[in-house]
Amino acid sequence: MNQLEFDKMLAKYADVVVKVGLNLRKGQRLSIRAIIDDAPFIRKVAESAYKAGAQYVDILWTDEKIVRTRFEFADPQSLEETPDWLFARYEENYKRGDASLAIHSSDPDLLNGINPELIAKSRTAMAKKFEPLRKYENVSNWCVVATASPAWARKVFPELSTEEAQAKLWEAIFNSCRIDLPDPVKAWQDHTEKLLKYKDYLSAKHYSSLHYRAPGTDLTVGLPEKHIWQGAEASFKNGITCTVNIPTEEVFTLPHKDKVNGVVTATRPLNLSGALIDGFSVTFENGRAIKVTAKKGEEDLRELIGTDDSACQLGEVALVPNSSPISQRGHLFYNTLFDENAACHIAFGNAYRDTIKGGEDMTPEEFQASGGNKSLIHTDFMIGSAEMDIDGIREDGSREPIMRKGEWAFEL
Repeated sequence: MNQLEFDKMLAKYADVVVKVGLNLRKGQRLSIRAIIDDAPFIRKVAESAYKAGAQYVDILWTDEKIVRTRFEFADPQSLEETPDWLFARYEENYKRGDASLAIHSSDPDLLNGINPELIAKSRTAMAKKFEPLRKYENVSNWCVVATASPAWARKVFPELSTEEAQAKLWEAIFNSCRIDLPDPVKAWQDHTEKLLKYKDYLSAKHYSSLHYRAPGTDLTVGLPEKHIWQGAEASFKNGITCTVNIPTEEVFTLPHKDKVNGVVTATRPLNLSGALIDGFSVTFENGRAIKVTAKKGEEDLRELIGTDDSACQLGEVALVPNSSPISQRGHLFYNTLFDENAACHIAFGNAYRDTIKGGEDMTPEEFQASGGNKSLIHTDFMIGSAEMDIDGIREDGSREPIMRKGEWAFEL
């Protein structure tokens, strides 16, 4: 497409982010986290936000090259350093009930060759610093989206020039996010209604566990007694309901942290802070990962699940049909925001409070006693494929098909 057409699509994308992803309310501030390459899109978002009545748009820029430079040349002990003002910035935003937007367009190979221990040291220090902010988890509206940054585009389409790769990745983003439809906002409303029906169906079933079967996977995931399925949109204490991930094709809940048993094999690579983990499988016993293997990035994976005592346990199970438009594109995105919406996935680490009845009002101890996991991390990885079958198991041991060969096995 020519530059004029591209600018129109970028503006449509920004409007979807503001109107659907954030459902921005007049008078709110908007806090954005982005890399420098995101600037053209961020300008469109700021314009759309101000038109919607935003009081102030605040942007925290990151330069990925400087991120890598720090790991290459800084004193390893200094990698735990995080300025207090960064914490204060987020806390002020949450206390006001303002909106926040994160752009996930990072280079999948950014930290290739960097010592995994150094990456883990920095990630853990940052997670500990921001742990007190978890009390604001469901306070105000937020959204995560992506742009076609040059490094990411080259990773997805390595056979093309950077310019051609970016154009093709933008086309993929616009298609996956329904921006190429005549009325994207209406398309998202229709899509949301459909996902909500799946969420409500599964919540009404009250399954006691899920059983996953696929090549390399035979996994049973116990579910807490009061689990709730979520998806499509989220509601916050500031009174706003919005779609927090664009794109989104999933419905999800929490597993019981102590009732996961068996082996699961990932079907797509995991991009972890610029380090790629590929060809990996995990064996669970009584909720804990007791064995991991990987063709690439095994040490990075071990460092991840060793972040804290609960990082080796699960905090999310999510269902996505293989017919998802993102899956049907037929290529990897090397970006969790997109790849998790191409396949069923699970997540190491922290569970979301709103996936258990009354969870938002529980103490940490009560949440854990109910089966919820509490960890410094939350990292999704993809396990679904066209060969996966999933059963819902009732308390009496009877089974019902949820998915067969990667597709929904029931009709609404």
